[in-house]
Amino acid sequence: MKTQVAIIGAGPSGLLLGQLLYQNGIDNVILERKSADYVLSRIRAGVLEHTTVQGLEKAGAAERMHREGLVHEGVELVFDHKHIRVDFEKEVGKHVVVYGQTEVTRDLMDARAASGGLTVYEAEDVALHEIDTDAPYVTYLKDGTRHRLDCDFIAGCDGFHGVSRQSIPEGVLKTYERVYPFGWLGLLSDTPPVSEELIYAKHPNGFALCSQRSTTRSRYYLQVPLSDKVEDWPDGRFWDELKNRLPPETAAKLVTGPSLEKSIAPLRSFVSEPMRYQSLFLAGDAAHIVPPTGAKGLNLAAGDVQCLADALCDYYRNGSSAGIDGYSERCMKRVWAAERFSWYMTKLLHTFPDADDFERKMQEAEFNQLELTENAVKTLAENYVGLPY
Repeated sequence: MKTQVAIIGAGPSGLLLGQLLYQNGIDNVILERKSADYVLSRIRAGVLEHTTVQGLEKAGAAERMHREGLVHEGVELVFDHKHIRVDFEKEVGKHVVVYGQTEVTRDLMDARAASGGLTVYEAEDVALHEIDTDAPYVTYLKDGTRHRLDCDFIAGCDGFHGVSRQSIPEGVLKTYERVYPFGWLGLLSDTPPVSEELIYAKHPNGFALCSQRSTTRSRYYLQVPLSDKVEDWPDGRFWDELKNRLPPETAAKLVTGPSLEKSIAPLRSFVSEPMRYQSLFLAGDAAHIVPPTGAKGLNLAAGDVQCLADALCDYYRNGSSAGIDGYSERCMKRVWAAERFSWYMTKLLHTFPDADDFERKMQEAEFNQLELTENAVKTLAENYVGLPY
């Protein structure tokens, strides 16, 4: 089998890239190790930046998002019960849309099915070959039979543990990493959100986030030690601690209920560069990870694949390699900006177990800066709604 672009991974970034290429007449095949149902079962956040919304529009997969997504014009930050509301529309004239990543993935799957694009699910033992040449190919097992997919380029959209980054020879990539000494315990419930906007709260016991998936489904998070397990947190304990970390007036409005899903996710900052090696391009979590505090993971991936789609369109339409040659450098500026913002939000709002009195005072001073200067609020708003890709 032959295609122009082989895409490894059928998460939202791989599917979005596939649709953007399809809309521009560029043939592509997506290979996914898991089943479609498994991909849709992964629970992820869904705060969509302006440029991500534009990408979904270009891909022909934004109709349901515009109908069901929740427009958020600001967020609330709480630091030891001191409040600041960051008004995005006032500060930068933009907003974000809350729409679950699972729903984004479903919409992109539906758009691909309608376009007739090929996605091979449950493709096992995927291997990349000859990626340092102009004739790369991918092999995989499907139903016990070995297949070969020849292509011009390979897009690695297969996440942190995927085969794409691992296929690059040793010594090519430089990696940067920061592992945080805590995780996020998330709970999903069919309860109305405690607030129309997201609430980020700093408390001596740790961070808390009040988020949502719809007007009837909520997603809440608590900072917990990495040693904790989900079994340590029955629903009653979770709700009691969430109320404890929220301001009393907010806690009084909290509607509790049985959890639909609970999980603990570690927090990490990770960057691997460059994002291109010869005929292989990395995108999304294959190249970088951000702590979820800044809501940048999905949005960074969407920015990457929009960059890559632009570059490949220029190559196939105009015969220009300028876009693909500059892909990594272009993406990295935005990646590091998002890493900085996510690191800033994490440092600002979490309780660090080894922090001394000076560090705690610096943390408080950082929050107070948002009250003292309009420029600090504007910068936070500008980064939260997203920088251009």
